Amino acid sequence: MPRTVVVGVDGSPESLSAANWAAREADLRAAALHVVYAGDQPPYAYVPFAGESVPPPGADRSAPMLREVEATLTHRHPGLRITTGRVEGQPATALQAAAEEADLLVLGSRRLGGVTGLLLGSVALAVVARSRRPVVLVRAGEHAEDEHLPDAFGGTTMATPFRNVLLGLDLRDPHDAVIEFAFEAAHRRAAPLRVVYGWGASGSDDGDTLDAGLRGESAGLAEVLTPWRDKFPDVEVTGQVVVGAPGSHLADASRDAALVVVGRRSRPASVGPRIGPVTHAVLQHAAAPVAVVPHG
Repeated sequence: MPRTVVVGVDGSPESLSAANWAAREADLRAAALHVVYAGDQPPYAYVPFAGESVPPPGADRSAPMLREVEATLTHRHPGLRITTGRVEGQPATALQAAAEEADLLVLGSRRLGGVTGLLLGSVALAVVARSRRPVVLVRAGEHAEDEHLPDAFGGTTMATPFRNVLLGLDLRDPHDAVIEFAFEAAHRRAAPLRVVYGWGASGSDDGDTLDAGLRGESAGLAEVLTPWRDKFPDVEVTGQVVVGAPGSHLADASRDAALVVVGRRSRPASVGPRIGPVTHAVLQHAAAPVAVVPHG
C-alpha cells in the first residue's frame, strides 16, 4: 500500500498549521497526503488559506474548506499527491479509522494561553490515547522555519539545518517502535538525535552514589542505542541521563528541537485509554510538535 500521511482538519488555525506540517512531512517521506474532515457538525468558521469566500452560517462548509486546503498545499508543495475526504461519525473514532493504514496521523492542538505548549482538546486526547498509529500534535502558529536553526543574523529560515529531533526514552522499557521512529525522523531531516532518559534517583543518595548511578544509567543508555547507531550511521546521536521528572526535562529541551518523540504503551480495553504522565507532561508543555508512538 502506498505510504500515506493523514491530517485531520476542521478549519481552525491549529488544524491549518497541522495541515502545513503534514504536507512537509509527507514530502520528507515521499508519501501521499490525505486531508480529512471528521464529524457530523459543520467545521470551524475558519479564515481561508487563500481568501476563498466562506459559506453563510448553516451551510456545509467542509467541501469548500477541503478544496481550499488542497489548493493551497498543492501550490506550496508541487508534486505532492494530495487527496481529501469527509468521514462521518464521532470525530475521534472517524480519525482513527481514516489513519488505520497510514504512516501517521497529524492533528492540531491549541497553544496554551501565554505559555509555550499544547492544549489538548477532547478529540485530540481521545485519538492520542487510542490510536494504533503514531499521532503528531502541532500547535497553531507553527511555521516551517521554526524547525530550523537560526541563521548567522539570528533570523529563522528554511535554508539552515534542522534543529535536533528529541527522543524521550524509557530505559526500563526501550521499545523498538519508538526508537526507530525517532531515528528515522532524524535521518530524514539530516538532523542530530538527542535522547533523554529521566532517572528517578533516591533523594537520600549521597554525591558518590549519585555519580555511580548516573554512570551506570549512562552505560545502559549507550548499550540500548548501540544497535540503532549501527543501523543509522549517518545520524549524530547524543544520549543524556537526567535526574528527576523526565517530562519537565523534555519540555525544556523541546525549545531547541524540530520534533519531540515519546511513546505510549498500548493497554487492554478493560484498562481504558491512557497516555501516561510523562507523555501527558510533554504534550502540555512542549514547544515543538510532538509525535506519540504507541507500542506493545
